[in-house]
Amino acid sequence: MNARRIGAVTAAAAIALGLAACGSSDSGSGSGSSGSASADAPTGKKIKIGTKFDQPGLGLKKGTEMSGFDVDVATYVAKELGSNAGDIEWVQAVSAQRETLLSSGQVDMIVATYSITDKRKEQVSFAGPYFIAGQDLLVRADESAIKGKADLDGKKLCSVKGSTPAQKVKDEIPGVNLQEFATYSECVAGLVSKAVDAVTTDDTILAGFAAQDQFKGKLKVVGQTFSTENYGIGLKKGDTEMCTKVTDAINKMIKDGDWEKAVQKNFGPAGYKPSDQNPPTPAACA
Repeated sequence: MNARRIGAVTAAAAIALGLAACGSSDSGSGSGSSGSASADAPTGKKIKIGTKFDQPGLGLKKGTEMSGFDVDVATYVAKELGSNAGDIEWVQAVSAQRETLLSSGQVDMIVATYSITDKRKEQVSFAGPYFIAGQDLLVRADESAIKGKADLDGKKLCSVKGSTPAQKVKDEIPGVNLQEFATYSECVAGLVSKAVDAVTTDDTILAGFAAQDQFKGKLKVVGQTFSTENYGIGLKKGDTEMCTKVTDAINKMIKDGDWEKAVQKNFGPAGYKPSDQNPPTPAACA
């Protein structure tokens, strides 16, 4: 009797061990499959994205935190490409260095109020536009003489070196005294200190600065746009496959409502409303 019981226990133990082994094998196989799928799928890929670090409402870095509309768009696109927010390495993309950052492979893409122009398309591939802005002027709140670009003759106008807005105004208003600084933050500081009379760039950027706590009541956007700026995501020249994936991500962001949420979160507090050209329809990649 005892022998039979011992034999039964032994057999049961053997079966249990066998089942456990099978379970372990299945589990391992599952993990292996999962690991293999993970390796094959673009999940958790490190990605380097260039953006601005000094543009409130668009691309702003405080400590290790990034915020702004461009940051939200870049984060959404990266996720669609298989990279989570923690996989992104943010790289400061100063306007004059954007083409170099892409061509040298220092970044995988640039989302930094990067206007699509024919000249830039000679060196860069663009996905987008993902937003359509317009060039405007930022002046001091008590300024009454500057109501548009026609009033800039003889005035000190600040913009960022390498950006398109500065040259546009200079071409149209030869008498303007153009001051080119490294960042828009420096331009705004110069405006507050009266070192310059106005700052020009896209209305989105200007609204972001005007809405900052330290500038509330001190600055205003003139509200007379005089250009159309198509923001695109800069990619390495000729990478049509990546361009197509990024374009699909932009379309999805617009369709599922995340684009509108990002607009309201970043521009709403400044009272800024996008033009009726928004949301835009991204162009096909060539």
